[in-house]
Formats: sequence, C-alpha cells, structure tokens
Amino acid sequence: MSCKGLWLLEPQKNTVDMTSTFSMGDTGMLVLVSFLYSLSLVQIIMSTELSTDINIKEPRWDQGTFIGRAKHFFTVTDPRNILLSTEQLESARQIIQDYRQGIVSPELTEDALWRAKYIYDSAFHPDTGEKMILIGRMSAQVPMNMTITGCMMTFYKSTPAVVFWQWINQSFNAIVNYTNRSGDAPITVSQLGTAYVSATTGAVATALALNALTKHVSPLIGRFVPFAAVAAANCINIPLMRQRELKHGIPITDENGNRLGESKKAAQQAISQVVVSRILMASPGMAIPPFLMNTLEKRAFLKRFPWMSAPIQVGLVGICLVFATPLCCALFPQKSSMSVNRLEPELQAKIKASYPEVERVYFNKGL
Repeated sequence: MSCKGLWLLEPQKNTVDMTSTFSMGDTGMLVLVSFLYSLSLVQIIMSTELSTDINIKEPRWDQGTFIGRAKHFFTVTDPRNILLSTEQLESARQIIQDYRQGIVSPELTEDALWRAKYIYDSAFHPDTGEKMILIGRMSAQVPMNMTITGCMMTFYKSTPAVVFWQWINQSFNAIVNYTNRSGDAPITVSQLGTAYVSATTGAVATALALNALTKHVSPLIGRFVPFAAVAAANCINIPLMRQRELKHGIPITDENGNRLGESKKAAQQAISQVVVSRILMASPGMAIPPFLMNTLEKRAFLKRFPWMSAPIQVGLVGICLVFATPLCCALFPQKSSMSVNRLEPELQAKIKASYPEVERVYFNKGL
C-alpha cells in the first residue's frame, strides 16, 4: 500500500470532531432560544383571545347621539330576529352570561360577542332577564303592525270591521306594552286582566266615536280615522297597561347601575316618552298610504282587481314601518335619566343623605 493510502487510513488530528462541537454553553443557548420561541407563540395565542373589558351592559354604539341610538334600534328591531330558534337564543344567552363572569371561549370574536348580545337583547327582558313573548318583542313590530295596520286601513268603513280590527290592534298593543314594561316587579293576573279590559275598551270606544264623527266627510279624511284612533288609544293603552309603574314607581340607579330606589316621577317621564314615540312610529305608515291608496283606487288596476287593495296597503305600511320603528324608538335614550331634584321629595332626601355625589339618576324607560 502506498504512503498516500496509509495517510488516509490514519486518524487525522486536524479533522474537526462534529460530536464535540456543541459545548455545554451552546446547549444552554439552544434551550433559551427554544423557550423564547415557545413564549412568543403563547403571546401570539393570548393576543388573539377576546378581551374581557368590553362593556356589553351598554349598546355597541354611542347612545348620546341619535345616530348611535338609530343603529342600535335597527339591530334590535330587525324582523329576522323572530326567526331565530330556541337553540340560537339559548346559545346567545350562554355566551353573554359566560362573558359577564369572565369566561371567554377561544374562538369567540368581538363581532360574534356583539351579535350574541343583540340576539339576547331582542328576546330577553333587560330588567327581569326572562324570555319575552314572541309577538311582544320589538323585532316582531314590523311584521305584526304592517298586517294589523294595513287591515285597519282597508276595512274601516263598517262598524263590525272597525270593532274587530281595533280590538285586534289594542290586544296586540297590550301584549307589547306588557312585554316591554320597565322594572322587575311582578304583575298579577288580576292586574293584567283589568288593565287589558280597560285599555282595549277605551281604545275601541275611541275608534267608534271618531268613526261616527267622520261619516259625512270625504273618503280621504275617513282614511285617517284609524290613525286618529290609534294615536288616542296609545294615550289610553300604554298608561293603563303600565299603571303599576305609575302607582309604585320604577327602579332608578346611579350611572354605575347601583339601585337607589323606585320613583313614580321617573315612571311618568318614561311612559310619556314611550307614548310620544309610539304615536310617531305609527304616523308614516298611517299617514302616507292613504294618499297613495286614494289615488290607486281610481286607477283601472284596482278597479279590475279590488282584492289587491289589502296586500298593497299592507306592503306600503310595512315599508314605512321598517324605517319608522327603529327611528322613533331612537328618539329617546333607552337608558333615560333625570335630575335628582325632579324626584319625589322623600326620595331626593334619601339619595342626598346616602349618595351626596349623585346628581342624576337613570332608568329603563321601556319601549
């Protein structure tokens, strides 16, 4: 064998031994790098988790402005909410209850949280937390009111029709007024029955009286009788269905939600605001279609297909209500307020003695 071959077989002292390359210091450096990498991954994961600082007790948009309130109520009164299943409602309630306790699922996003909140708000009472009657929810206002109002304005000429549709309308209003009442105090069946009978009787009597007064006026004026009856009936129905609040008051709180007592003055302001917003809510749907229908009924189409009058009227009312319902709900803040100095004297004294820093009180006005 040549010298060159022998040289290849001999261990080479100058060759680097790869197994001895990593010293103890290098191993420590690898561990440190691995730890920092793992820590960065944890931080990335944690940064994608939803914060628990979002205030879901309040609406998503600024309620100090009309635009903010309008966005809020366009979401709350969305008719699609009445199509949600019991499972979807319960899922939304669970998300909200968990979030209030600081429990956040990893896949929950901020948009999903707000969506759950508005589903929850559309179906559950803000004070009692109980699930509201389906047709009494604000999301049912457009489909229910467009049907009832359209029929009231179509079948307004005969006394039996007036009695029937006004009774239907005031029965529906009584359910809505009870469902969207303010406060968490229970109301007895007897109180509810008395309020319902009083409200519907007064409303139907008002409609019949107005109908009798306008028998000899032009047909166009006659078309406005249902609106006048509804406006007058709201002034009767809402206070009667919420008479317990007027007698005993509604809960008032400070700006942080701490309960301070119950006030009749707050109830008076709340119910007055609701009456005004309900009358204005009905105005476009009961004021605009009469002019259009008065013109359409002179045309050949409705003379040829008179049965189309009711569907067209219902459709016109529905278009008006889609916008009128949320916009009129937004006229006043849902969380209304008043100065302590406007409360009952004894309640003023109690608050000023126990909470001298409180200048305004807050309350749910109802809808």
